[in-house]
Formats: sequence, structure tokens, C-alpha cells
Amino acid sequence: MENIDKYGKIIFEYMLMHQPIRKMDAIIALGANDIRVADRAFEIWKSGYSPIVICTGGKAHLNDINSTGWDKSEAEVFQDRLVSLGMPTEDIIIETEAQSSGENAIFVKKMLKSKNMNFTNFIVVGKPWNERRAYATFRKQWPEVDIIMSSPQLSYDEYMNSGDVSKEVLLNVMVGDLQRIKEYPKLGFQIEQDIPNEVWNAFENLVKIGYNKYLI
Repeated sequence: MENIDKYGKIIFEYMLMHQPIRKMDAIIALGANDIRVADRAFEIWKSGYSPIVICTGGKAHLNDINSTGWDKSEAEVFQDRLVSLGMPTEDIIIETEAQSSGENAIFVKKMLKSKNMNFTNFIVVGKPWNERRAYATFRKQWPEVDIIMSSPQLSYDEYMNSGDVSKEVLLNVMVGDLQRIKEYPKLGFQIEQDIPNEVWNAFENLVKIGYNKYLI
């Protein structure tokens, strides 16, 4: 377990963008099986960095490791969470069809255009180990807007051991996300990003150990 956490921390830290938050037109909360993403979006909204939260995500990952088990779309579950924390419904916009990070960007862009909402910059909130891939996806799929990435403000140990999603699942999906950072630019899904040797070695070691359930 000691080596697993050593490799996991290397990848986790690489995935974080560490971008300072500043005022933006809106917050985009990326749907996921982790409700802490909605909690972080609420924190940013409550701190006054943006007046609106856009929740995006459909009933995705129904038959894979990322299954939510929810009977509502991810966006609707996030909206319910935000309202329960004290956010007015009128400050929330939802997009309930997206099935992937790419669709999060594409569908939100289309939805805002249909509403004549000309936002040009966003705080995009996702999972800590997904920040870099979400960033690469948005830069490719929606390059004309400015984005800042954020996520629940938790250390590796805090994040992996304090949520509703098991550490086993989180490690598998984090490893899969790193592989996608390497491979998806070739398919036109993301911008290219440098992966340090230490990070890729951590990936290879975790795959050898058995964290291979979310590989392409």
C-alpha cells in the first residue's frame, strides 16, 4: 500500500493545476459521481467569485466504474446539492445531456448560445485528479473562452479516504485519466500536455499492480 500511495500522490499532484481563483462570468460544475465537486462550486460561488453556477452532466457511466447509482442526471443531483447548501435556484443553470468532458464543454457552449448568454470566462470545477484533463479538453473544445480550474481543496490522503467513492475506484480512474492525457490529443479531443517521466513511471507501476480497470 505504501508504494501504491507513493505512485498515486505523484499522479494526483501532477493533475492539479494550482490556478489562483479570480472573478469570472460563471462557474461550471462538471458532473461526476463525487458530490464534493458541487460543494466546491458552492464555496466559490458563496465567496463571490461568480454569480452563476452551471451544472453539466447527464446520466453517464451507467455500466462502468464511474457509475453514480443516481436516478437523476448528474447536473440535477448537483443542483439539488447546491440548493440544499443555500444557493437560490435562479442562480443555477443545468445541462443534463453531457456524457463526457468533451460534451460538457460542447453542450454548455451550445446551451449558453441558445440563451444569448455571452459569457467569455469560467471557473471550471471538477475532481482534483481530473483538473488537468478537463483543462486540456476545454482548451481544445472551447478555445475562445478563458478558464480557471478548481476542485475540492483536499490533499491526496484526505481526498482518497473521505468521500463516498472508494479509493480503489478513484485510483483506477485517475490512472485512466492520465492515459487519456497522453492519448486523446492524437484523436483531437484535448490539447497536448507534457507528462514528466516520474509521472509516467508512476502510471506504469500502478498499472502493473493492477490499477487497469479504466484504461482505454
